[in-house]
Amino acid sequence: MNEIEMERRRRQAAGEEAGEGTDGGPGARRKGLSVFRLKVIGALFMALSVASTTLVPLLFGAPTADNMTGLTAAVVCEVASWCAVPIYAWLLVNGRRHTRSVARYALRLAALAVCEPPYARLMTGHWFDPSTHNPVWGLVFALVVLLAVEWIRDHASGVARVLGILAVVAAGVLWNLLLRVGVSQQIMYTGVLTLAFVLVFTFLAPHENTMMFTAGLLGAVMCITPGVGVAFLHYRNERLGYGRPWAQWVFYALYPAMLLAGCLV
Repeated sequence: MNEIEMERRRRQAAGEEAGEGTDGGPGARRKGLSVFRLKVIGALFMALSVASTTLVPLLFGAPTADNMTGLTAAVVCEVASWCAVPIYAWLLVNGRRHTRSVARYALRLAALAVCEPPYARLMTGHWFDPSTHNPVWGLVFALVVLLAVEWIRDHASGVARVLGILAVVAAGVLWNLLLRVGVSQQIMYTGVLTLAFVLVFTFLAPHENTMMFTAGLLGAVMCITPGVGVAFLHYRNERLGYGRPWAQWVFYALYPAMLLAGCLV
């Protein structure tokens, strides 16, 4: 075995020990953020949203106009949590690209989306409130729109294709607006923004620099912090990075666990 082959194997083994795996293909970057690491980052930002209505009041008092410290801390945590929006939008597009069963993938997302009572309890203080709905519905609607767009691309052409795609996208926006998916602070419509990021990551995928610039600009316009989330995606390496096969299932349980823990607090 020559020295070049020995070095290649040594680097491959080092990558596997670090949890990077070899699933990104020969063209994948070895350095950077794997899918696993992006999910960890997204979960941390998501936890800030839960903390804004649970830990912050415990530590700083109720966030009211008379308590500016508590109010500021709650708003900062909530606004920072919006960094997760582009990360989960990209994970959705990536998951759609690699899933073996779209139906099972959609069902898993829907199962997370129906965690309405604990989400409403945390956000509004009531177990059900039509003023806002679980932001995971934004991912479900975005997946439906994405599948419809793919179907139209394959079965239509010319003006019919353009009109069909525009109609489907408009329907997705309306679903999110009418159902008030992920409405936060009355200024952030998480469901609509998630759909917008999914469309950017889908249509501009062949053009990396244009895709990242467009997504960053979109995030900056939408209260700046989603643009910070796009910055993390710039350093992705397209590798899964799961140290154990069951690790990916932990993230499906993590979101409802956070909501339930927040309700207990």
